[in-house]
Amino acid sequence: MARFSPLEWPVFRQFSSPDKLGRGEAVMSRRTREIAPRTSTADRVVQSVCPYCAVGCGQKVFVKDERVVQIEGDPDSPISRGRLCPKGSASEQLVNSASRQTEILYRAPHATDWRRLSLDEATDMIADRFIESRRRWWEDADEHGRPLRRTMGIAALGGATLDNEENYLIKKLFTAAGAIQIENQARI
Repeated sequence: MARFSPLEWPVFRQFSSPDKLGRGEAVMSRRTREIAPRTSTADRVVQSVCPYCAVGCGQKVFVKDERVVQIEGDPDSPISRGRLCPKGSASEQLVNSASRQTEILYRAPHATDWRRLSLDEATDMIADRFIESRRRWWEDADEHGRPLRRTMGIAALGGATLDNEENYLIKKLFTAAGAIQIENQARI
């Protein structure tokens, strides 16, 4: 370890340089001068929208070697003007977390173990169950013959991470399928 010199003391550098208030080079350590922000080494910057709530704050996603290295607020966004809440600021962890689930896991009824599924297999399983529930619980008319054209076997609960367009399409899908129990977390 190098021997400390009083000349390297930040207060001495501050008073012996033009930086009398200690807001610049005088108080920076060698380590601070050598480091560079992660954003300066990014291969590209992708504009995105924060996934956490329905506000739709703009984000700049910095990508290096096809991996997200930093996410910051987008100053060009008319909604957030470059600002992000604490969750939005930490959304890089959503992508790079070591505990992030990257596989579809399925546990059959009464089973004790999880089984890995392909995306196609899981999608087909969901579609089959959706269609079967609609068919099984379909009510075409009530006891007086009045048309109902609905199913009580399907319900939808949306989340606040969806934007208006996604909620609109989900509402249309479930209404077209005959579901009447459609709700969104933002209204609860």
